[in-house]
Amino acid sequence: MAKRVALVLGSGGARGIAHVGVIRELLKRGYEITAISGASMGALIGGVWAAGKLDEYCEWAEKLAYLDMIRLLDVSLLDPGMIKGDKLFDRIRQIVGDRRIEDLPVPYTAVAVSLTARKEVWFQRGDLITAIRASCAIPSLFKPVKMHDQLLVDGAVLNPLPLAPAGAALADLVIAVNVLGEPEPDFDRQETPDEEEGALFTGLLNRWVPKQKNEKKRLEKSMGLLDVSNQSMELMQQSLTRYKMAGYVPDILVTVPKNICQFYEFHRFKEVVVTGQERAAAALDEWEANQGIQHLLEADAECEG
Repeated sequence: MAKRVALVLGSGGARGIAHVGVIRELLKRGYEITAISGASMGALIGGVWAAGKLDEYCEWAEKLAYLDMIRLLDVSLLDPGMIKGDKLFDRIRQIVGDRRIEDLPVPYTAVAVSLTARKEVWFQRGDLITAIRASCAIPSLFKPVKMHDQLLVDGAVLNPLPLAPAGAALADLVIAVNVLGEPEPDFDRQETPDEEEGALFTGLLNRWVPKQKNEKKRLEKSMGLLDVSNQSMELMQQSLTRYKMAGYVPDILVTVPKNICQFYEFHRFKEVVVTGQERAAAALDEWEANQGIQHLLEADAECEG
């Protein structure tokens, strides 16, 4: 049975924590990840894993609460992005170390977008944390990365599920993880009293954004500018993902519904990881069962021949 995997990890904010569960399920079953590519949160999780620091990252990240995340936000109203990101990515560098992509044990690709050249940029060499930071630079939220006269932002702007790099990998199959799947009723939930701090996160960010002068429309009343920007980005990513998969069809697609959590709910680390692992197990069970059936059919054909 095929065991070498080219793994493709999609964007999706905190939903991308599900990638941790997918990786754990693959390794548990004895699959070998021989290449990894990702956009935004997918680039972060993939890069941390490729650097051999996923356990250390998880040990830190699963303890984060709302207020911890807010303390990591170095807000600047003078930069082209509300959050500079220095504190957050300095902490990630402390975990991962100063690693170069070409020195990683497996081929790794982080996808960003150059606003200057108006095209995708694939990081396959250079400083790992810089590549991750560029791939995660959500427009209007995080400060873009300036490099070689280029202004780089979130790879999800053009390629939220970067399947193309997997085509050149030495692998038996391509597994892609889309964490912006259609919402499912099982994940709809009511906000509980102990989650009131959740409103603090988006509330503070929305206050840092200049207010809309015209708030007459119902949508503008119910949603802050950050919410509108986020939902617009998600809609674009969902459309682009369908487009990309029409040209590059993965052997296995693991889909996680987008209502598993909100894009900022990093405090729900453990439950999102569990869901990612469950979805990976279901997809792998189905694929392995089909492989078994195919093997039996081929054996019968040989006997009849």
